Amino acid sequence: MTELSTYSLQVTGLSCAGCVGRAERALAGVEGVSAASVNLANASAHVEAAPDVPLAALTDALATAGYPAAQSEVTLRIEGMTCASCVGRVERALQAVPGVVSASVNLATESAQVTYLSGVTQMAELMRAADGVGYPARLAEEAADEAAQADQRRREETARLSRQVLLAGLLTLPVFLVEMGGHMVPALHHWVAANIGMQNSYLMQFVLTSIVLAGPGRQFYAKGVPALLRGAPDMNALVALGAAAAYGFSVVSTFAPGLLPEGTANVYFEAAAVIVVLILTGRYLEARAKGRTGAAIRKLAGLQPKTALVLRDGGAVDVPVAEITTGDVIRTRPGERIAVDGEVVSGSSYVDESMISGEPVPVAKGAGDEVTAGTVNGNSLLEYRATRVGQDTVLAQIIRMVEQAQGAKLPVQALVDRITLWFVPAVIAVAAVTVLAWALFGPAPSLPLALVAGVSVLIIACPCAMGLATPTSIMVGIGRAAQMGVLFRKGDALQRLQEVKVVALDKTGTLTEGRPALTELICAEGFDRAQVLRLAGAAETGSEHPIAQAIVAEAGSDLPTVDAFEAIPGYGLQARVEGRDVLVGAARLMSREGIELGPLAAEGQRLAERGETPLFAAIDGRAAAVIAVSDPIKAGTPAAIGALHAQGLKVAMITGDAEPTARAIAARLGIDIVRAECLPADKVATIEALRRDHGALAFTGDGINDAPALAAADAGIAIGTGTDVAIEAADVVLVSGDLRGVVNALTVSRATMRNIRQNLGWAFGYNVLLVPVAAGVLYPFGGVMLSPALAAGAMALSSVFVLSNALRLRRLKPAIDVEEVGGSAGRETQQEARA
Repeated sequence: MTELSTYSLQVTGLSCAGCVGRAERALAGVEGVSAASVNLANASAHVEAAPDVPLAALTDALATAGYPAAQSEVTLRIEGMTCASCVGRVERALQAVPGVVSASVNLATESAQVTYLSGVTQMAELMRAADGVGYPARLAEEAADEAAQADQRRREETARLSRQVLLAGLLTLPVFLVEMGGHMVPALHHWVAANIGMQNSYLMQFVLTSIVLAGPGRQFYAKGVPALLRGAPDMNALVALGAAAAYGFSVVSTFAPGLLPEGTANVYFEAAAVIVVLILTGRYLEARAKGRTGAAIRKLAGLQPKTALVLRDGGAVDVPVAEITTGDVIRTRPGERIAVDGEVVSGSSYVDESMISGEPVPVAKGAGDEVTAGTVNGNSLLEYRATRVGQDTVLAQIIRMVEQAQGAKLPVQALVDRITLWFVPAVIAVAAVTVLAWALFGPAPSLPLALVAGVSVLIIACPCAMGLATPTSIMVGIGRAAQMGVLFRKGDALQRLQEVKVVALDKTGTLTEGRPALTELICAEGFDRAQVLRLAGAAETGSEHPIAQAIVAEAGSDLPTVDAFEAIPGYGLQARVEGRDVLVGAARLMSREGIELGPLAAEGQRLAERGETPLFAAIDGRAAAVIAVSDPIKAGTPAAIGALHAQGLKVAMITGDAEPTARAIAARLGIDIVRAECLPADKVATIEALRRDHGALAFTGDGINDAPALAAADAGIAIGTGTDVAIEAADVVLVSGDLRGVVNALTVSRATMRNIRQNLGWAFGYNVLLVPVAAGVLYPFGGVMLSPALAAGAMALSSVFVLSNALRLRRLKPAIDVEEVGGSAGRETQQEARA
């Protein structure tokens, strides 16, 4: 009887006994399943099936039935990875664990993002899988602690490598001077032969090189030899093989030269020692550069203070931030950072939110306003009530979002992974063929030349550069974007965003402020603006309409009492204020009441053609003023659209607003394509049509009704001040809610992808060009041979070049300076756009 395998799955979407039945039938219908039982109480499924039934068949059946298996995600910290080959091996090991849906390993962050089926896979299995292939794994800690610990680990690693480089360098220097100096300066060679003796020189070189290999160089053998024995060689194996070959040949030449053909007993101790020194130097420089790639995360994590003054029992107590709970009232003095997200309960001040939003101008805060953890209080005392603490704060969410995006893999990385998987075995094969070819066909003495060529091939090949080319650029690019107030929720959006040809924008809350405001008030002859606004504002206090609230907000708080009020549906309102009859409403209200508008009628028509809503006010039966109310265009919108056009992109507006209003705003802003009166489903269809006509498309929106469009676009960009639903559906989030962020997101995307292409071009080009040179293809043309020491130097510099190139992204400037559209300049731009 065939033994059955059992599976326990967590099932989502179950709500009744009918769901249970459908899920059970779906599982039982999979070929090879002998029994399936679904439990509604704990939302689990127990399945017995033949051993050859793949787990994917069960999960596919549940998904098709509408009850997908629950999935979880975990981040593991992986130790010991040195090159792209290591990444491939860890990924394969993790993906082989039953229940793992996907595993993505990042060399730059030394981490693995694993998605697995809840209830099927255990953490211990994942860590055992990584340990089994030689790369110890552990669970990542909380974001802020992890950032600090990672920083500490990098400092310790850099310090350790610095000590190793110094020791290895001091031991190698005499070897190098005696051997290589003797080749370059014949007089030195003769002096050593006459005063020290060549055999004594060889013995001295043997002792010093042995210490170098057994001490600082031991790590290459400790990691490389086990990898070689497992049949999965890595960069350490290449270095170990190369150094061991040079060292072994030299040992034989020193102690048993008779075993070698006459004239071939040369020593290469300096090559073995210099290889270790240069590779360690490269790793030291690499470690220093890697430490700078995560600077954005560490800077964000360092924004939250460790303690805060909490008001308890009538006094202010210094409390660790980790112990603050929702509802606590916190006091922040001038110059201090806000500890957690909250709502101001007393005091007023200006808060610098630049590290979160990218906006340099401090924001005024008073009672009822929200404050964000990590921002800096300005010139006055503030007291605020904690609304979100710990991992729920905006700062913690931003850190989490940036970390996840930095660990992502772009589609371009798939090709790199496939190549690097076979790179090290291929290099070993090329080295073996090189040695054989030189030994059989090379000029005398062929054996030393074969050794030099083979060792050079092993040493010069650099899978490290290939493995670092993409992830380091992603880390630095996404970190720099976060400092500009642009958060990439999904790393692959970096690649998709640089391909877009059209940027489609929602109107309300994206192009505009999202709330009506009084934009103009034109009085009839004989009426004063302040008087009309005071009476109209008082009359509108009885209305809840957003337009009424805009008029009241402009009129101010010191308004007279309304003696009588009546709303007239479809027309407006009438009220009695300070003994005067006040009418406020559309032109049809004035017509109904028999009030002549005179010149105000033409002004109202002009305002309507501009896309604004004209209202008329009458006082004591006479037309007093025309009032324009509209949703103001955001200060940065005109400059952002101009910058998009300058980048050669088409700009489209997709809105649910009326056609005349949409066309008026589009004409004012220079928008190329207008699609008005669109329902949420219409927006998705419009996006698909625009994509067919113009190419890849990015959509920017902020409302719940924008979520389908954000998900349907090639790249969805959510306004950070919008709804959670829109943000969850998007690939990119603009923290400040300013359209300049779209331009900056595109700039970062293009710069990062250009940087990645440069890195990949270097990494592949370097190996394609220099491996043949190391093998000796230039020897027939002037006897050019690449020494192992030079090969080691070139390999070390290759990784350093890739990292240094990626770090250039830290200096990337925003496409539009805030000053261009901020402050008074922004208001002037907005007024020009309305004119």
